[in-house]
Amino acid sequence: MSAPLTATQRRALLSHPAGWIATALGAGLSPKAPGTAGSLVALLPWWFLLRGLPIGWYVVVLIAGFLLGVWACGVAGKRIGVHDHGALVWDEVIGMWITLLAAPPQWWWMAIGFALFRLFDIWKPWPVRLADRRVRGGLGVMLDDMVAGVYALIVLQLAALATGLSPVG
Repeated sequence: MSAPLTATQRRALLSHPAGWIATALGAGLSPKAPGTAGSLVALLPWWFLLRGLPIGWYVVVLIAGFLLGVWACGVAGKRIGVHDHGALVWDEVIGMWITLLAAPPQWWWMAIGFALFRLFDIWKPWPVRLADRRVRGGLGVMLDDMVAGVYALIVLQLAALATGLSPVG
């Protein structure tokens, strides 16, 4: 858990576009559970924009979002002087979108995906914990949530297959 941002850090963060991106338009500034706030914010664009995309375009969005996050979280971390501050939640956004790749379209699958992603993001099983501890900079911020998203994606897709639902909505 990160210490709250000082007023100087907050100004440094929000005076640059990378800070707005890295905080998911301010969701990461939530005083309680900023990672959960970032994950919740990710659900709106998924529900209204991403869930209906063909898988190829969805993957393009994921790659672009990941690369944007590496840049934004790297710049934002340098501006506030903290490598992976809790306010930097763009990684949660991308982790949620990875989790929901090809999820069935019903709202409860989104809720299940949310719960699974938060579980893997907080639990940090191997190699999530390894990525979290060893990789620095924007890539380090993004990588552990990407791996947590892949774990949650696998479990969500297995659950969809076990219930006989097509994994592609």
